[in-house]
Amino acid sequence: RTIGDRIGEAKASGNLGNTLKILGQFDEAVVCCQRHLDISQEQGDKVGEARALYNIGNVYHAKGKHLSWNTAQDPGYLPQEVKDTLQKASEYYERNLSLVKELGDRAAQGRAYGNLGNTQYLLGNFSEAIAFHKERLAIAKEFGDKAAERRAYSNLGNAHIFLGRFDISAEYYKKTLQLSRQLKDQAVEAQACYSLGNTCTLLQDYEKAIEYHLRHLVIAQELGDR
Repeated sequence: RTIGDRIGEAKASGNLGNTLKILGQFDEAVVCCQRHLDISQEQGDKVGEARALYNIGNVYHAKGKHLSWNTAQDPGYLPQEVKDTLQKASEYYERNLSLVKELGDRAAQGRAYGNLGNTQYLLGNFSEAIAFHKERLAIAKEFGDKAAERRAYSNLGNAHIFLGRFDISAEYYKKTLQLSRQLKDQAVEAQACYSLGNTCTLLQDYEKAIEYHLRHLVIAQELGDR
């Protein structure tokens, strides 16, 4: 501010906002991220503007998740305050998405799609969540980003469960399992086995369910995860 560096001030405000978000000070975080947005728009800095929109989305997303922890309910059955907060997150992600499309930034589009999928899932809009996660999946494959691909499969599996499409969920969870083994991520492998066990139970394939739950148990014991 002293040297009149507006872009520098914008970036510093954005960093402050992200830090306050991590500290759980969501309302203060929004103020800082909004300053980042305002200055970026004033300076015609499209990249900064896109970042600021994404960061504000993240703050509302984190706030929504934080508020919903107190209400241990299935996605979609949320108090109004939580719904409003997640809806705001979704709106900022949408604005970010249209701007990064304009900028031709595919990686940023992938991140926006993933977060839109997650917010729509929490809001109980499972069909919309699936559409966004499919876009996320396509971009992850484009970049050869195995970790993002794995997350997309997992999220697609979860959303299909709530639509009662257990067979489709099982296919996505199997892909999650495959990738978690490729990535040598045992904790995620265990989670995938757990999800598959539950899905096979829903499909009344009890033999398979037992197999997956046993595998989950073995990994949990290996990792010393009580």
